[in-house]
Amino acid sequence: MNTLSATTEIYWAALVHPLFRNKPLYAAATDRGLCRITWPTESLDTLKSWAAKQIPGAVLIEDEERMSGYLLQLKEYLEGNRQQFDVPLDMRGTAFQTSVWKALAEIPFGETRSYSDIAASVGSPAAVRAVGTANGANPVPIIVPCHRVIGKNATLTGFRGGLQVKEELLRLEGFHDYTAKGHARFQF
Repeated sequence: MNTLSATTEIYWAALVHPLFRNKPLYAAATDRGLCRITWPTESLDTLKSWAAKQIPGAVLIEDEERMSGYLLQLKEYLEGNRQQFDVPLDMRGTAFQTSVWKALAEIPFGETRSYSDIAASVGSPAAVRAVGTANGANPVPIIVPCHRVIGKNATLTGFRGGLQVKEELLRLEGFHDYTAKGHARFQF
């Protein structure tokens, strides 16, 4: 009996935007939905490494046309013309990670939650550090708004995309009620 295993295709394209000093974000999707967005501090190699780990044997294919709907919604958000996303997602993680990502997706535009708020919402109030780790592993930032999670005392805390990016995204959403811990206000 000859069985062929299907290879997963991951389509990707870059989005360059002034908010990120014209450094590219790489967005990627499978046939099931958006699976990864990199930060401007990350490279195409970051996407390739993620794909090799999360979807072994997957083939990366640059395809701007196929990615255009995802990129359009990201661009609309970055230009202040979109507050919610309605794209399909193909998020891959542990049960705990996916529960945290689901909680992140429920944080409304322009609002924030603390890590302890998220830990309580997923039924693990003592798992604040684990929530932070899951937040940092979010494969589709911005769409699943990990930037809306701040310290309990309203401080900006560690962020894979960089605290400047976190502050800029919060500012874009009109949220200013935070403290840039140990930092003067960021300037671009």
